[in-house]
Amino acid sequence: MTQKDSQISYEALKKPNGILPGAVLRPEILETKAGKVEIDITDRDAPILMGSPGGMGGIDQCRLTLQFAADDFRLLSLSRPGYLGTPLGSGESIEAQADLFAAVLDELGIEKVALFSISAGGPYAYTFAARHPDRIWALVAVDSVSGYYDIPESSGPITQMIFLSDIGQKLLAKMTELEPDAFIKEIFRAEGYFTKKQLQEHLDFVMNDPDARAFAVAFMNTINPYRPRRPGTENDMAQTRVLHHLDLEPIRCPTLIVHGTHDSDVKFYDGVYAHEHIRGSERFWIEEGSHTGFWLNRHAKEAQQHVLDFLHRNRPE
Repeated sequence: MTQKDSQISYEALKKPNGILPGAVLRPEILETKAGKVEIDITDRDAPILMGSPGGMGGIDQCRLTLQFAADDFRLLSLSRPGYLGTPLGSGESIEAQADLFAAVLDELGIEKVALFSISAGGPYAYTFAARHPDRIWALVAVDSVSGYYDIPESSGPITQMIFLSDIGQKLLAKMTELEPDAFIKEIFRAEGYFTKKQLQEHLDFVMNDPDARAFAVAFMNTINPYRPRRPGTENDMAQTRVLHHLDLEPIRCPTLIVHGTHDSDVKFYDGVYAHEHIRGSERFWIEEGSHTGFWLNRHAKEAQQHVLDFLHRNRPE
């Protein structure tokens, strides 16, 4: 393993309000037999929970979304191919990225991990569980893609411009700084099937809950800047646009499917399909949960505790 200065400054992680307390990244470039991978691993003496981050993400988003488990597990965060410090050439296909996960474990001398996926990280996590059953002791899939995926109809051209361009990201950063409620409202409009009343209730909850508000602001900072995340985002879209449904029946590890009932990005059926096709899987549906319901919903703390309980029940001896 070699450590070097990353080309990404991770300025978001240095801002007092840009990351959750305790989530300090120390990125390293790991040379594996399958290619280079940017990773971060915490020092805690505990079973390992590895993340498969979603679109527009990277190692920073991965660590942010795993932080709820920082007191219970050792966290292994990474940038998938095409994101930040991991070149796209390290694995473009779903199968290649799943094999890359295994190569990371080989290089680190890790026998097994639990895997936590979100959103577009789902196909790679599911495929890893199916292809490498001896390397995984549990799988948690949160609002994860399990079949065909394209940009949701709720994301109009303005929303796409804001989230999927460098100019839009600069506007987004300024919006978050000056009017965080406007940014949070935009997330809910793009990521949830809500009535006006439900939208306002979610906005009120986040603005009045310090943990939820801190997560929302930190999350914005982990999709910015967009340019070094663009190759990975575009590759994810190319992979999922040709999917029908993933073959999930070979998965045999303990599995928990978590999904928001009002998710307009990765539809609720993706979670239902995964639960019905993975033998013995458990489920937790987040009522009125948007795509970010695991963190930005009045049931979020309950959902997170449910995941922790599931992991502790299945952790290796």
